[in-house]
Amino acid sequence: MLFRQIRPLLGQGLQRSKAWGPRRNIHRPSWPQEADIPFSRAGIGTFFQGQPNLGNQYLEDALLQGSLKRQLPTQVFAEVNKDLQRFGARVSDEILSLGKECEATPPRLQQFDGWGQRVDQILTCPAWKKLKEISAEEGLVAIGYERKYSSWSRMYQVAKLFLFSPSSGMFTCPLAMTDGAAKVLEVINPPGSPGEALDHLTSRDPKRFWTSGQWMTERKGGSDVAHGTETVALQQEDGTYKLFGFKWFTSSIDADVTLALARIMDARGSVTKGTRGLSLFFLKPRDEQGQLNGLEVQRLKVKLGTRQVPTAELLLDGARAHLVSQEGRGVATMAYMLTITRIYNAISAVGFMRRVVTMAREYATHRFAFGKFIKDHPLHTQTLAWMEVQTRGGFLLVMELGRLLGLEETNLSSPQDSQLLRLLASVTKLYTGKQAMAVVSEGLECFGGQGYMEDTNLAGILRDTQVLTIWEGTTNILALDTLRVLAKSQGQVMRAFAASVQEKVVSSSNHSELAPSVQRLLDALRRLAWQVERLLGQDNTSMEMEARALAYALARIYIGALLVEHAAWTEASPSDIYASQRWCEQDLCPLDTAQRAGRYGADAICRDIALIYEASPTLKGEAGAQSFLLRED
Repeated sequence: MLFRQIRPLLGQGLQRSKAWGPRRNIHRPSWPQEADIPFSRAGIGTFFQGQPNLGNQYLEDALLQGSLKRQLPTQVFAEVNKDLQRFGARVSDEILSLGKECEATPPRLQQFDGWGQRVDQILTCPAWKKLKEISAEEGLVAIGYERKYSSWSRMYQVAKLFLFSPSSGMFTCPLAMTDGAAKVLEVINPPGSPGEALDHLTSRDPKRFWTSGQWMTERKGGSDVAHGTETVALQQEDGTYKLFGFKWFTSSIDADVTLALARIMDARGSVTKGTRGLSLFFLKPRDEQGQLNGLEVQRLKVKLGTRQVPTAELLLDGARAHLVSQEGRGVATMAYMLTITRIYNAISAVGFMRRVVTMAREYATHRFAFGKFIKDHPLHTQTLAWMEVQTRGGFLLVMELGRLLGLEETNLSSPQDSQLLRLLASVTKLYTGKQAMAVVSEGLECFGGQGYMEDTNLAGILRDTQVLTIWEGTTNILALDTLRVLAKSQGQVMRAFAASVQEKVVSSSNHSELAPSVQRLLDALRRLAWQVERLLGQDNTSMEMEARALAYALARIYIGALLVEHAAWTEASPSDIYASQRWCEQDLCPLDTAQRAGRYGADAICRDIALIYEASPTLKGEAGAQSFLLRED
């Protein structure tokens, strides 16, 4: 186009030169043809960077295959292996396409019909509904309750969800709450409608399969349900209850059933405050005719990520419900659900890590920059190796939770196993969430500017990953939960943790390549045990300050033990050994390191507040007074 505009002007200039006199040795340039110019059309050039391709996600994951082969009985592995090979192809094709459609077509709320009637319909795309059908067909919840493979069924289920999660358009969110609700109903075995729901929640028939929500969070508090729950329940003559309240954050509002916390109001209009006043209820958001069950959807939440999942604010105005816990035992009953949902959260975390590592390593083989493929740049390869080690560690920790859960559900667990499950559920959710944010963010850098683009489907992974550090308890909330577990057990949980670590690594101490890693782990375990003993003798404020470092130490040491255990397997690869070595090179006990550096001294809180609020008008007087005290010291 540019040359078409220039040529007439050049021609006019040559014609004018004739009028001025005879032409003398005028050079005629040889203009290139338009077909020879690479940017002659829409300015797009001839080079297009190829996008990373996903193959069979099971066959391309050596650790997943090896972990299952090492731990499952031979016949169980043969059957599970066959199913996961088939499923590994499905998640990279059909399920991935459906997940992308859910991202592109988020849910909408239609509050009124054309005639002004309140309907509060949650409109989801066909892909979201198809994913629900696939979840039933594949038994993504059912596997854990059929228990075809006894205690190994949960490990099989975890592996399948691990493959499903990063392709699923966040459908693992409703599955997490469905599995959690099923666990609650299985344990308490309530009569009537709640008891009948269990068959639907664990069905493989898409026409019978139900999903569940969980309605806990209210305006006053997220994790602090004991003091933040205002919803009340009034008992009716038929034994059911009507719920009145406002639920601030309800995920998967399109679910068929849900569990909700509320305070039972007595005949005098009084309720019991605190945790002891909370009871757990089962209800259906809509009746058999599709009419709302005494509730209104106020609005859908506008979120950073997980936009595929319909999340809403709800007004409960007489919603009919069934009491499923003992009165005042709602939080204790919810503990069964929390264990499951925290495991799902960790599955999603390691799933996203594995997906971004898989894409980044594949991309590195055909992205050419600075004279060679980026896989041949040592710094880039080192970065990918760090991401891989983090992913491997997180994955083995999640699989260990699946193993422990399976043992508990089949009455095969020892007291040590039960104590570990209670401890590691919080630690695993906490640690893998933080790992995922670091690994996925690093992964986006591996793609340069393309990692920042929404239409590459890479940026959405980071947005969705962020929820994993927040949902079902933030890092600090879970760190405090970890501290409570250790404190309440009077040393039993810590002894169970230490015994398990020692069992996993001692047999590897004679392995020459693993011996240094084993020594580092045992030394870190010794330092941690000493620090925990010291910590549990402190006041609550001192204990709280050290809770996060404590949780990190527990996670790093246990992951190290799991990596070493796998590396000592007779069929382990050199990469398995190297991954365990790389993991154990880091600071395995940050609690000890920070304490010895004086980070938790008596004046630490004052110094932290003075640092944070210096020049801030919020706590100007208080911060100034504390700064003065620090100067006086």
